[in-house]
Amino acid sequence: MKYIKFIGSLLLTILIFYIFNTKLGSIPPIGKFLSPSQGVWQNETNEEIDGSPQIVGLSEEVKVHYDDQLIPHIFAQNDLDLYKAQGYITAKHRLWQMEFQTYAAGGRLSEIIGEKALEYDRAQRRKGMVFGAENALKKMKEDPEIVLFLEAYSEGVNSYISQLEEKNFPVEYKLLDYKPEQWTPKKTALLLMYMTDMLCGGDSDLEYTNALREFGKDRFDILYPDFFDVNDPVIPKETDWSFIDVPMTETPQSQLPLDSVAETMEKPHPNNGSNNWAVGPEKSYSGNPILANDPHLGLNLPSIWFVMQLATPEHNSYGATLPGALGVISGFNTHIAWGETNATRDVKDWYKIEFKDATRTQYKYNNEWKDATLRIEEIKIKGRKVFLDSVFYTHHGPVSYDHTFKGNGQKEGYAMKWVGHIGGNNQRTLLDLNTAKSYDDYLKALDHWVAPAQNFVFASTQGDIALWIQGLFPNKWQGQGKFLMDGSKPENDWQSFIPKEFNAHTKNPERGFVSSANQHPVDSSYPYYVFNDGYEMYRNRIINDFFQSKDKFTIEDFKSLQNNNFNLKASELLPHIFDHLDTSILSTDELAVLETIKAWDFNSDPEKLAPSIWSAWWQELFYLVWDEFKDRDMALDYPFAYQTIYMLKNHPNDPFMDLIDTPETENANNLFVISFKNAVAHLKEWESNNGKYTYVKYKGTRVGHLLQALPAFSRFDLPIGGDGSTVNAATNDHGPSWRMIVEMSSPPKALGIYPGGQSGNPGSKYYDNFIDRWADGNYFEALFLQNPNDNNGVIATQTLTPKQ
Repeated sequence: MKYIKFIGSLLLTILIFYIFNTKLGSIPPIGKFLSPSQGVWQNETNEEIDGSPQIVGLSEEVKVHYDDQLIPHIFAQNDLDLYKAQGYITAKHRLWQMEFQTYAAGGRLSEIIGEKALEYDRAQRRKGMVFGAENALKKMKEDPEIVLFLEAYSEGVNSYISQLEEKNFPVEYKLLDYKPEQWTPKKTALLLMYMTDMLCGGDSDLEYTNALREFGKDRFDILYPDFFDVNDPVIPKETDWSFIDVPMTETPQSQLPLDSVAETMEKPHPNNGSNNWAVGPEKSYSGNPILANDPHLGLNLPSIWFVMQLATPEHNSYGATLPGALGVISGFNTHIAWGETNATRDVKDWYKIEFKDATRTQYKYNNEWKDATLRIEEIKIKGRKVFLDSVFYTHHGPVSYDHTFKGNGQKEGYAMKWVGHIGGNNQRTLLDLNTAKSYDDYLKALDHWVAPAQNFVFASTQGDIALWIQGLFPNKWQGQGKFLMDGSKPENDWQSFIPKEFNAHTKNPERGFVSSANQHPVDSSYPYYVFNDGYEMYRNRIINDFFQSKDKFTIEDFKSLQNNNFNLKASELLPHIFDHLDTSILSTDELAVLETIKAWDFNSDPEKLAPSIWSAWWQELFYLVWDEFKDRDMALDYPFAYQTIYMLKNHPNDPFMDLIDTPETENANNLFVISFKNAVAHLKEWESNNGKYTYVKYKGTRVGHLLQALPAFSRFDLPIGGDGSTVNAATNDHGPSWRMIVEMSSPPKALGIYPGGQSGNPGSKYYDNFIDRWADGNYFEALFLQNPNDNNGVIATQTLTPKQ
């Protein structure tokens, strides 16, 4: 049993809790934690999936059927009851997770895990996370129906919380010794803001400003080009943009401030992204469109996703929900299917602010002094005094960096302008997708989406496929937002936004498929400025080449592609290295390792040695090329991987190839040898400590619990291949968080899987029961019930009844 394992490890080595304490704060009272009546043992229970619990505010009974995956199929008679039931059922299985993520979003972790979280919380407040959630909630309140749905969901969550006794609190509350709060619509807004931040794309203005100052514009443009030499964009190159009649903003003549910034806030994971694609009837084996989606996010337990079916007499949807938000996020209904990938558009810019004096109450703008707004952030700290943080807001946004937080002088700061602060009714988009019946409905649903920028893929039973790159995008002048800008100049403000109808999109393209994998959205013919945000360059080409390789595709083809481990990056660099590698100075052991990788078929499969060699070699080579970026007293971003390979192959004698710590002048060929020798030495040392460096062991993919990957609540060394550049983008702690394939028959048929389980209780058999199937590339068949009386595949039914 998981709890016996955990308690055993706790009692045998208190060091675990010492480490836990140094990272997260105070441990719970051990006596209370181990109490037979209310401690961790009370969580070793089976799931309650039958009976007739009473829910305050329900107007009619709601049927909740459970299948053998613990997936709830909710059938309500109206939308208010549906979303109230969704809140109740989600809380029953995922309460701690959904609430913990709102603490993280709102910069409140210090309340429950202590002073070690203070800097994280300050960063969240200074990014304007609560400010953005409040603006989103204001926007949602302009939609009376959405307000009713948000309140119904909150009431459902709170109905479950009100029924909980302390002994039945999820185990994490007991570990951290705190209690659940009442759920509110603001918590849903915070959760959506959390996802907006996680998927906001790169944000390197300050780092690029440092690079521009250090290396000059010509060198900068080589390292960080707007377009790579190869571009296979989301929207096909042959797209005609002549219908666009709103021009790009003209470039002003103002000068860039070239400030030096030593440190910046932690950014979202660079691999946050996804794959999605759809084929039309002419490329489908059955004549029905087929759609696939697999978001790439952190691999955590409890899983980020919770699968549900949500149905009323008017609509019926199924798919991955986000605990804390309403509706299905990635899924299908009776008529359409949809999914998202990250569009990573640059919608966050930075402005230098000049304050009038040390009070910081006014800042310079348009040759005048403009009033700033002070927001006092009260950060509660477990076991400590409240920390008060003064954050000044300009018309651009919050002054995130100042002399109290990673900034420079007392009379200057750096303000963030972010679309995520504007506020949008994203919840309306999601619910309208759940009920959409056609392409026009899908398009109307997207009207409300503001941020994060997403590639929304679409397929319908009517035979249509489409993809829209949707978000609220500033109409920027050429180069705007690449570097820090002077916040006192009005011409540096965002002058307007690209009209939604001019966002890049495609419907039923001639090639018969649509796809996105976080690559460049368009080619250079698109008439608006699109900044290269480090766009993906490998998965997209594998996917597009695959769909151009034959005429018809099956469900098995889709499964194979989602689990494809072919390493295009390695295949484009290694043959060049082999042709230029001086093998005369390699030892016998090094030659043996070289022969292993030369025989590689470039598939990063878990049982092979070659992917481990490639991984170690590439790491060594990459950081040798960019040794100029190491240990600097300023924030810098390394150049993109694709551009690194381009320079190694096309500019082998570039000055960047010369190592700064040696008297010799090196070129790319020298770096190939040095990095290979370093990699072999590293692998040999690793092998002596861990055994044979098969990829499954060397990569060490894990799905870790949200609390610092607590060992007893996590899974380690999963046998899955791939890396961040393969279609199966599984790294050691990041990868496909939900795989879905939907065939648009009537009704649709679907497959799904994710690296976790439906239950948030580590003591449940449903906590991690999907993980092995996910690693093996297998799926479960979605049970898409068509009415509440259909008991096929149902193992238990719970009837939610109105409380009188």
